[in-house]
Amino acid sequence: MGLGRALAQGEVSARELAQEALRRIEVTQGTLNAFRWVRGEDALRDADAADRRLRSGERGALLGVPVAVKDDMDVAGLPTAFGCPGDFPVKRADSEAVRRLRAAGAVIVGKTNTPELGQWPVTEGPAFGVTRNPWNTAYTPGGSSGGSAAAVAAGIVPAALGSDGAGSVRIPAAWTHLVGIKPQRGRISAWPEREAFRGLTCGGVLARTVADAALLLAAASGSHAGDLHRPAAVDVVAALERTPRRLRIALSLRPAFAAVRHRLDPRVRAATLRTAERLEALGHEVVPEEPRFGPVGLTFVPRSMSGVREWAGRVPERRLLDGRTHLNARGGLVLGGAVLRAARAAEAPLRGRMNALFGRYDALLTPTTAAPPLPVGALDGLSGRETNSLMITACPYAWPWNVLGWPAVNVPAGFTENGLPLGSQLLGPAGAEPLLVSLAAQLEEEERWFERRPVADRGVGRAVA
Repeated sequence: MGLGRALAQGEVSARELAQEALRRIEVTQGTLNAFRWVRGEDALRDADAADRRLRSGERGALLGVPVAVKDDMDVAGLPTAFGCPGDFPVKRADSEAVRRLRAAGAVIVGKTNTPELGQWPVTEGPAFGVTRNPWNTAYTPGGSSGGSAAAVAAGIVPAALGSDGAGSVRIPAAWTHLVGIKPQRGRISAWPEREAFRGLTCGGVLARTVADAALLLAAASGSHAGDLHRPAAVDVVAALERTPRRLRIALSLRPAFAAVRHRLDPRVRAATLRTAERLEALGHEVVPEEPRFGPVGLTFVPRSMSGVREWAGRVPERRLLDGRTHLNARGGLVLGGAVLRAARAAEAPLRGRMNALFGRYDALLTPTTAAPPLPVGALDGLSGRETNSLMITACPYAWPWNVLGWPAVNVPAGFTENGLPLGSQLLGPAGAEPLLVSLAAQLEEEERWFERRPVADRGVGRAVA
């Protein structure tokens, strides 16, 4: 039985669930270090309010359910440090996504760790230490939504919000055996920002099951009047009940061009091919075909570095920032202006190139990463160039979909011989979330990946649905 049903039937209270989540945070913080800020008494007050709503007869999929959000989203009463050191002011208002979660009755127990300005596929930094992978604490859960991934994978909360600017939801989902949805740009509002990182970054969700991910996505979705991107609404919850028709799926193992030579780890390759085989066994046609991405990499860097520069300008104590952050912020200055405008203008032609692929195929299947989870400390002491090289080598598959602004879903794809999780991603064109969700749910029904967990189920980690 899911948490939502147990709450509705009075078998457990929202306060009991919040207390258990807070206890699990306390127990795991010394090892996993998933949280930057814990709401404690505030979360219990919110849980009591949810219990009053439940007693009055109100019902909702997330009413009384404990969740976490990444520390690049504003929660009233807490700072938003986005992984940075320093003394940040407390926010007076929730971000739009958090406001929507509260309206749905979700109990936000805390804000999860992220690397400095979300720049790296590991969740480590001097501001908070090292966030570790529940499957093996010698390895990273990924980044930049690594704290959210660790919290869900360890069963602290059943689902969490993250954000994805170059794979930052999908990478940690792959490396912690979770479902991770990066929706269409603007599906989850970036407000109080009109857009995040020049349109590269959007909110996303992490959960153990497709249903839980869809429920959280539905609750957090919706536009604010000030949003720059306001896509037409879709119903991802209804998609859970639809078995997809026979689909034609392109299979790609070659990443988009970048300046660093790539090597796909044979274990990741085998895992993705196995996902392709499972899709074929479900009746779909999977055809090897490499997309013609075009110069997508040239459009990513100016937007990314411009976003770093903008965010770094808000940090109270810039001298405390990582030297690589200063380097990227300077790059944002050099690549601003006309270069940035050209990068934004290139998005529409790039979408046109990829739409040609989706004229022949319904979805695209690729590895989520090129490598299994990196060891803790893999980026320590590296120069900016060395860091970028390692990042691109390990994670070359996710970021083109941030340039395009289109939806993507990571699905668990198995494990290495030493028990480290691997993932594959299902990609689609604009508005394809319902199709991708229904396809992922069909795959999940066959694979039942949610049954394998790194820790014993203590109650909170049960599914929402």
